[in-house]
Amino acid sequence: MGWFQRLSDGLSKTRQAVRQSLDRFLGQEPDPALIEELEASLLSADLGVRVVDRLIGQVREQVRSLEATPEQLQAVMSRSLYTVLAQASGLSLERLIEQGPKPFVILAVGVNGVGKTTTIAKIGQRLVQLGRRPLLVAGDTFRAAAIDQLQVWADRIGVDLIRQRHGADPAAVAFDGIVAAKAREADVVLIDTAGRLHTKSNLMEELRKMKRVIGQGLPGAPHEVMLVLDATVGQNALAQARQFHDAVGVTGLALTKLDGTARGGIVVAIAEDLKIPVRLVGVGEGVEDLQDFNPEAFVAALFGQPSTHS
Repeated sequence: MGWFQRLSDGLSKTRQAVRQSLDRFLGQEPDPALIEELEASLLSADLGVRVVDRLIGQVREQVRSLEATPEQLQAVMSRSLYTVLAQASGLSLERLIEQGPKPFVILAVGVNGVGKTTTIAKIGQRLVQLGRRPLLVAGDTFRAAAIDQLQVWADRIGVDLIRQRHGADPAAVAFDGIVAAKAREADVVLIDTAGRLHTKSNLMEELRKMKRVIGQGLPGAPHEVMLVLDATVGQNALAQARQFHDAVGVTGLALTKLDGTARGGIVVAIAEDLKIPVRLVGVGEGVEDLQDFNPEAFVAALFGQPSTHS
């Protein structure tokens, strides 16, 4: 199955939430009640109030036009969403690494249960397939299971893992990772961190310390602070993104579990609000289910349209 088909399948719940009222709206003479129903469905998909207000305003304008057709209305909405997403579409992770210094250091952050460890491992496997030499760093020292999970992945994909005992200082582990990466001539350093509530200031301060220590080990690092978000939590993901961005300066996003939610529009809300590049989206458990974010393909999958991307 091609990536676009997997993305389309993954967004099926979100698409259903949007398409149900959109099809009713496009299938008959528009009236205020139908416009309100469309607005509610877009909000339920977590596209965000600002984006939905703009979309509905554009729909009303089109409806007032004597030349408005169902196809034109859908095209207007697609273009508007694409514009929002395109402004938050930066370099792919591979291109970022290619253009960056060596070793290129990625610090993965996020709350508990979003899939940080798995995301890091999948990135590591992709890099190995591209002929690069990644190094994994088990910076989540609060959970012995996280260290063991990353060790299993490291063994599976054939890369080194820097780890310490359960309960060790995460900043010290990260520093060791930087030293080891330079000694072993690794291309990329992927640092896992413990999940933390974005509202806990002491835990966020620990993350800031980790970032400082990484910079002491390698000036300019980390080169990417990647926030991993669970799409199923909807608007709460936006709140998390704001808090982590304020704390450590997030430079890229990875959105997981888009296949398990009808709230996949949160990608649009975050893009509109924070303008942080969305690097990766995940629609399943397999390594191939985590791919580069492409705004055109995302919008096409959201509306059930064909895409030029396979």
